[in-house]
Amino acid sequence: MIDIVLTFILAGIVKGTTGMGLPTVTMGVLGLFMAPAEAAALVIVPALITNVWQFASGLLMAQAWPMLLPMALVTWAAAGLMTGSHAANAATALGAVLMVYAAVGLARVRVAVSRRLERWLSPLVGAVTGVITGATGVFVIPAGPYFEALGLEKERLIQALGLSFSVSTLALAAGLACRGAFHLTTAGASLLCTVPALAGVVVGQWIRDKLNAETFRRLFFLGLLLLGADLVARSVF
Repeated sequence: MIDIVLTFILAGIVKGTTGMGLPTVTMGVLGLFMAPAEAAALVIVPALITNVWQFASGLLMAQAWPMLLPMALVTWAAAGLMTGSHAANAATALGAVLMVYAAVGLARVRVAVSRRLERWLSPLVGAVTGVITGATGVFVIPAGPYFEALGLEKERLIQALGLSFSVSTLALAAGLACRGAFHLTTAGASLLCTVPALAGVVVGQWIRDKLNAETFRRLFFLGLLLLGADLVARSVF
């Protein structure tokens, strides 16, 4: 139990410092000692509450809905990729996604998306994010980099990420519930995990004001790279 509490505190710190990363860190660490579907079920409530907190100060639904709608539908449909006969491949997929995300972050890949392309790309990005979320429980690829590519200013970017992750969380919860992987007992355990997650967020927000952002960003992505590599190695060998 203590390892779960410490995992959510760590993930909350990352969330409070960067505005993202709670499900990513939690899935990566918990994936070392439990099935991805079990880890995803625990992430549901803390992710939802912290993300609603993040976007509540400014709604971007009018701009974001063309991406959010396909994201929600595909996430719900793809949640089965983490359960049943597919569960054995979920850890490998999770590790691979973490490694790709970390590599992109460390390489500081920057892409700009024009308003003209946004109306066409948003549904596609939403659908791809939905597949990855349903298969791994990680919400940030490619939605996170895509929002950055839109050139949103810092506060609107944080709000957009919170809104996107909230929609993904609800869709994932619905998808897992339909397949018997998220029920009242699991929801209660997930709710309890919210306390250490919120404590971590508060600490992370304090760190964000004190620590060099670039240093923290590099440590974050290096940690994800190692987590991803370990998950892939465990599932392959």
